[in-house]
Amino acid sequence: MNRISVAVIDSGVNVPHPHLPAVAGGIAFDLEGNEHSDIVDRLGHGTAAAAAIREKAPEAELFVVKVFDRELATTVPTLVRAIDWASERGIRLINLSLGTPNEFRVPELAPAVERAVAVGSIIVSAHELDGRVWFPGSMEGAIGVVVDAAHPREDVAVAESTSGTVLRASPYPRPIPGVPPERNLNGISFAVANATGVLARRLGEHPEVRSAEHAMELLRRPG
Repeated sequence: MNRISVAVIDSGVNVPHPHLPAVAGGIAFDLEGNEHSDIVDRLGHGTAAAAAIREKAPEAELFVVKVFDRELATTVPTLVRAIDWASERGIRLINLSLGTPNEFRVPELAPAVERAVAVGSIIVSAHELDGRVWFPGSMEGAIGVVVDAAHPREDVAVAESTSGTVLRASPYPRPIPGVPPERNLNGISFAVANATGVLARRLGEHPEVRSAEHAMELLRRPG
C-alpha cells in the first residue's frame, strides 16, 4: 500500500483531535494570497473535512492549506495560490471543498488546474451546488462531486450529469457520538472530503493513476 499525499484546502485543522491525531504539514494564505503559518481551525470545518478523509485513508499524508479563517470565504487568487502550493510539491490529491459558481473566474483558475494536471496532481472539488455549476470542480482535468444524501459514507458512485461525469457522495462527515447526523455539519464540502478519502484509499493500491480521467475509471471498478 502506497502512502498518498492529500492537500486539504479549507479552514485549517485542530490537532491533536480524536479523529485527527496529526498532519504531515501545512501552510495558510490570507485573502490577499500572502503566506503565513497559522493553520489553526477557528470554524471546525477543515478539521471535520480532514477527519473524513483520514477515516477512509488512514495511511494518507494530510497537508493543510488554510484559506478560510473566520468565515467560509476567500478569493480566487488565494485559491490559485493554494492549488499551486499543493501541485508544486507533487501532492497527489487536492481536496477543495468549495470553489466558485462564477464562470467569469474560469480564466483565473484554469492555469492552476492545468499546472496541477501537468504534474499529476488530481483536484477533487464541488461540481454543483443549489442547481449551479461550480468551478474548478466542473472544469476539465478536475474531479467534480455532487451530494447524494442516501449514499453510504464509505464509498462513492460514478454518475453522469447534464454537465459531465461526476462522483456522487454522502454529505455527512464522521459522526459525533450522541449527536444526530442532521445536527452535525453536513453539505457538499463533506461529500468532496468523503470522495477524496475513498480515492486516496484506492490510489494507495494503484499509484500509476495520475489523472482525473484514469481516477474515474478506477472508481468505476469494484474496490
